[in-house]
Amino acid sequence: MIHNSKAFLLGLLAVILPLSMSAQEDKHCRTYTLSELMPGNSDFYHSYPEYIPGLQWCGNSLMKYTAKGIELVSPQFKGSQNIFDSKGKTTISYDELKTALKEVGITDKISTPTVFTTPSKTFLKVSTEKAVYLYDVAQKKFVAAFGILPKDLSFIADNAEYAAVSRDFNIYILKASKPGEALNKPIQVTNDGNEALVYGDAVHQREFGIDHGIFFSPDGKKVAFYRMDQSMVEPYPIINIDTRKATNEPDRYPMAGMPSHHVTLGVYDIATGKLTYMKTGGDPEHFLTNISWNPDNETIYIAEVNRDQNHCDFNAYNVKTGDKTLKLFEENDKAYEEPSHPFYFVPGKKNQFILQSRRDGWMQLYLYNTNGKLIRQLTKGNFEVTEFYGVDPKGKYAYFESTMASPIERKLYRVSLKGGKIECLTPQYGVHRVQIDPDFTAIIDSYQSPTVPRNIDLISIDGKKSREIFKAPNPDKEICMPEITVGTIKAADGKTDLYYRLVKPLDFDPNKKYPVIVYVYGGPHAQMITDGWRHNAGGWDIYMATKGYAVFTVDNRGSANRGAAFEQVIHRQLGKNEMADQMKGIDFLKAQKWVDQNRIGVHGWSFGGFMTTNLMLTHPDVFKVGVAGGPVIDWSLYEIMYGERYMDTPQQNPEGYDAANLTKRAGNLKGRLLLIHGTIDPVVVWQHSLRFVKACVDQHSYPDYMVYPGHPHNVIGPDRVHLYTTISRYFFDHL
Repeated sequence: MIHNSKAFLLGLLAVILPLSMSAQEDKHCRTYTLSELMPGNSDFYHSYPEYIPGLQWCGNSLMKYTAKGIELVSPQFKGSQNIFDSKGKTTISYDELKTALKEVGITDKISTPTVFTTPSKTFLKVSTEKAVYLYDVAQKKFVAAFGILPKDLSFIADNAEYAAVSRDFNIYILKASKPGEALNKPIQVTNDGNEALVYGDAVHQREFGIDHGIFFSPDGKKVAFYRMDQSMVEPYPIINIDTRKATNEPDRYPMAGMPSHHVTLGVYDIATGKLTYMKTGGDPEHFLTNISWNPDNETIYIAEVNRDQNHCDFNAYNVKTGDKTLKLFEENDKAYEEPSHPFYFVPGKKNQFILQSRRDGWMQLYLYNTNGKLIRQLTKGNFEVTEFYGVDPKGKYAYFESTMASPIERKLYRVSLKGGKIECLTPQYGVHRVQIDPDFTAIIDSYQSPTVPRNIDLISIDGKKSREIFKAPNPDKEICMPEITVGTIKAADGKTDLYYRLVKPLDFDPNKKYPVIVYVYGGPHAQMITDGWRHNAGGWDIYMATKGYAVFTVDNRGSANRGAAFEQVIHRQLGKNEMADQMKGIDFLKAQKWVDQNRIGVHGWSFGGFMTTNLMLTHPDVFKVGVAGGPVIDWSLYEIMYGERYMDTPQQNPEGYDAANLTKRAGNLKGRLLLIHGTIDPVVVWQHSLRFVKACVDQHSYPDYMVYPGHPHNVIGPDRVHLYTTISRYFFDHL
């Protein structure tokens, strides 16, 4: 359900108007080059809205990077001048940091400082070739040093006395040294790590929101870490061609229906030197996710998902004994469970936490106690909580971002933990991204809309006071820009609204005929269309519009941020409903008199590469040209965690896997299809597109092929311009 309001309707009317009309009417304007529109290229910032470099909270001060160092200023809601020109500004130069290190005998080259905030202090974290140093912002001096590689220690305890790192597959603990003194010798916690037995790294292919494998206790005296036994997972060959003789650098890649790695969670007590593993038991191939500590430092919580991914237990463990002390609650779903957020404990309360869950069909917030009793559901409605920012120190309000205004907007809200009305703190139409200071007194709000490149406001925590601190100029002001519109069409079920974006050719003439390229992703965890800048249209969409092509995108059912029912139609039948919705988009296009129905193309990457290839094979008389990058061709070759969530195993769902195996229909290819793959892709392994090419040879169809040696799943950096030049040329030549 879309929550309509007068503001939303007025905003929608505004955004369907052409963008940059003054530029289009200016005969002297120019168009962007492809290199200006591609991230990774130095020219990209010609088209990218300006921003304040490194703007963030450093303690309760606003911070930004400059060419010479960093600037800090206290938040002030009065004044019209640049806030960083206000009284009370503090500057910490790189020379000052170098001098402070030099005073303790350190002369090595330093990295750009990053912010590290603990509950009581704020530090700048600076790396050299030999160590990581913490600079106390309040004292203006370096106070701690940790001396082990890798240089960027992400896992420093809140007490700043200890750090932990996974190195050479093992776990090491480091006690802070005083800068200038001999670095403390690391404590090696494990010593049997190898490429098949990994300690302290992310597990389960980084699914379930997992992005690291080390978890300090709140008091910094214990550290939990993952232990991943991959010995039962057969190594998958990844070939490095940079050596004179190509070398194999294998990856333990668990494919759907095959054995999965075994994960356990260890806890090391720094004071006693005792290592205890949590007795999770059960199926060793289950998933241990969303690790969270109780503030008492004695209890740890694990969300445990079964291999079938349709059941999750939320369990508590005693870290001294490893015993399970309580199953707080469980969740079940006929399709799949995907817990992705650890418990968040209410400040000052060891017995209350907030859970993020989709149990009622929408991602919402729930307040629980540590006995597993639900106190109350904090948010409820047909909208998704897309980001949870925490609770203020007094434990009064929970702050979150959501789609409450509309599925394509993002705004900041707060709700009382005692229940009650939800307040919107960022009412301006568009997409808001916020940062809240550690004491929950002020908010940095960076927002965009189709007509606002970037505005940054400083807002009081209750939303009642605000001050504009930055307004980006329109980078498109002197540019000939195409018209970008959004709207809705009905899905193949006849009732669900789907959002589309249409980038019309530059100098559009409704009496002419134009080719159209469908840009598609279509899978979970991604949303292509928002009410951000240019409606989130990519640079390539704009580039192709300047060359006379329309570019059309639909967020079909199965994509993100529209609730469980919207997403779960893909379960056990990847490609079916997604393609049906994309073809409703084709019906919409064919109803436009200006669309050349004989010149329709399609392009996508990863899941979008799967969709592109599938559409070319399923509807060969509709799509004349396609470009499929990093395409999934056969889901039985994809990894367990993602693949089995949506398809179950090949043994459980042979019909679904067979229907989605594109090698079986390679002979249906009629149009021109270019497949592109990175040769060291560890996500969609190179075998996918190679097997498709072989199937085409066997079935007498004729795709084209391009590889990017040494690139993983995405071609990024300067080579991205080469990639999209290749893609563009293919459409220029054949569509």
